[in-house]
Amino acid sequence: MLGERPPLALPTRLPVFPLTGAVLLPFGHLPLNIFEPRYIHMVDDALGASRLIAMIQPRIPESGLVANDAELYDVGTVGRIIQFSDPGDGRYLITLEGLMRFRTVPASVVTSERGYRTLEADYSPFLGDLDSGKHDDKPSRDRIVELMKIYFAEQSIDADWDAVKNAPYEALVASLAMSCPFAPEEKQALLQCDSHKDRAHMLIALFEMSGDDGHNSGKLKH
Repeated sequence: MLGERPPLALPTRLPVFPLTGAVLLPFGHLPLNIFEPRYIHMVDDALGASRLIAMIQPRIPESGLVANDAELYDVGTVGRIIQFSDPGDGRYLITLEGLMRFRTVPASVVTSERGYRTLEADYSPFLGDLDSGKHDDKPSRDRIVELMKIYFAEQSIDADWDAVKNAPYEALVASLAMSCPFAPEEKQALLQCDSHKDRAHMLIALFEMSGDDGHNSGKLKH
């Protein structure tokens, strides 16, 4: 189990990176390929300040470039840049570590002079995100890994099973919720679960439904 995070002062005004199909969860790590000039500016500015960026999904089903007037979901996660690479071809490769979810303060999203948007975050509904010790009575890790193996085989997804074995429970659930090819609205529902335990139960339900949709073998059922 991960330990309780040390206190971290989070700013209320955050740069925001909207991306369809990508969610960041507390305890999760999200690799990103940054190439749009406005988001290159955003990373430059974040590296010169707190290294914090807000990840949030736009309410559009298509992936690709997101217009600055695209409507956003209300709930996202603030992440800290923990890895950075400049390949020298105009891109940045970064990894964000999820810290805490937030709810966007209404009418607070504005476009900065640097071309990216910022928003005002309200962390008060999600203060429990910082404490993994509150996530007791959670579903069995063995059950999650059992279903994960079946789902990954049916989706032809490779995995580092040694890393899975050694991953802390919270990081494993967060990684699966973020990386599995669920629909954007399913990923948003996982993000907005009330508790870490609820998220693990929903993840199990999605794995089981995947085996019951007529496209797979049905082996995921209890």
